[in-house]
Amino acid sequence: MVKIFDTTLRDGEQSPGCSMNLKEKVEVARQLERMKVDVIEAGFAVSSPGDFTSVKTIAETVRDSVVASLARTTEKDIERAWEALRGAVSPRIHIFLATSPLHMEYKLRMKPDEVYELAVAMTAYAKKYCGDVEFSAEDATRSDLRFLARVVEGVIKAGATTVNLPDTVGYTTPDEHYSFFTAMKERAPSMEKITISAHCHNDLGLGVANSLAAVKAGVSQVECTINGIGERAGNAAMEEIVMALHTRKDVFHEETRIVTSEITRASSLLSRITGVKVQPNKAIVGENAFAHESGIHQHGVMKHRATYEIMTPESVGLGKSSMVLGKHSGKHAFRDRVKTLGYELNDAEMEIAFEKFKILADKKKTVYDKDIEALVAKEAVQVPRTYRLESFVINSGNTITSTAVIRMIKDKKSIEKVSRGEGPIDAAFKAIEKIIGRPLSLDDYQLNSVTEGEDALGDALVKIKGGDGTVFAGRGLSTDVIEASVSACINAVNKMIYAEKEQKREAV
Repeated sequence: MVKIFDTTLRDGEQSPGCSMNLKEKVEVARQLERMKVDVIEAGFAVSSPGDFTSVKTIAETVRDSVVASLARTTEKDIERAWEALRGAVSPRIHIFLATSPLHMEYKLRMKPDEVYELAVAMTAYAKKYCGDVEFSAEDATRSDLRFLARVVEGVIKAGATTVNLPDTVGYTTPDEHYSFFTAMKERAPSMEKITISAHCHNDLGLGVANSLAAVKAGVSQVECTINGIGERAGNAAMEEIVMALHTRKDVFHEETRIVTSEITRASSLLSRITGVKVQPNKAIVGENAFAHESGIHQHGVMKHRATYEIMTPESVGLGKSSMVLGKHSGKHAFRDRVKTLGYELNDAEMEIAFEKFKILADKKKTVYDKDIEALVAKEAVQVPRTYRLESFVINSGNTITSTAVIRMIKDKKSIEKVSRGEGPIDAAFKAIEKIIGRPLSLDDYQLNSVTEGEDALGDALVKIKGGDGTVFAGRGLSTDVIEASVSACINAVNKMIYAEKEQKREAV
């Protein structure tokens, strides 16, 4: 059995534009737990008050997965990690230290003996707080094997229960990676007593291939992220690793405990939260992953799926959208369908989602599962709304200058502003700027259709930059694309204000 260590909330979130607020992180953690991920790396507790709160909240929320926090090899980092993790059912302190000559000389400015002593001492220090300690040898694949084996033997003796040997910069190749782990197991025989982990980056597009090579070499844990998000070119994609092991058991002779039917939902949830879309031809979760346009392919699939599909769409949770509810449907039917789709909403969230569903059902002839998922997913990660849209009026045309009249509510008071712009969206965004009293730095704007048809929901994505350069993604849903765009902008503004308030509160 190969353990899945998911670092979407730590390594993945470090990817530009993928930052998440507390509520969003908790929602992702719940989905990871629902998938039965073995280990959830919730963050880097010492890095900021916000990360500490995230790790602590997730540790107190998750019950069926190990919750880990990253820490450098310093007493302060380890103490902070344990403080955040102590409420977890199954906590893990994850410490790391570079072992390659390049990193030791230029980054750490330490001699090999100093690195060895620090690694062993801090592993023992972490073990005093937590029985489950993971040690990662940063840039392991570019390290001297004799020295690396010495460090591995030392940290295992000091109490490490998992040793991770990362390909930190995505430099190795599958054959090299297989040989690397085989050689390390020979040089460090104590590795047979503990969990051996691989953590692969995708700089050469080999993250998944290298992870699978490590499995062939006998590692018992792989570290990965949903959709392969992460720094630079990203991390090995969890869905690809899991489905490769699931589909090719004849080759790898291993399996995971992942509920594969939750994979598509996890991918969609992360994309919706971060605003980072999955490329259409992305393996497993891309919208074209199970699409067939070629006539020969279509004919083959109609005769027998296995002709061109090596796994079923249902195995990863991808079912056909179907009309299951309409404007005459009641709350009980809606609640039942939401649960069937795998979402858990409290009474307040359900009430809001149902009200929005009824409004949508009046506008659309056909309500699909994707429509319901879009509504529910949006409600599941809402932040406190400082501003709410009350009304808008847009005048636009190819012979006039676009004008927007936006009225928003703040503290139960209506605020209305008028602005002109180069098109209806520009005018609307400028009116919002006037209302909130500050300029907005627009980082990205996208508009997509949730389903097919002229009355399809428009799904707008707006990304704005805060004063410190942090990007906030807002989404808006409506059959009116202007309303969806305005709502998305306001949602992004509310996230920015919420984050700023949290930073001020944590600084006190």
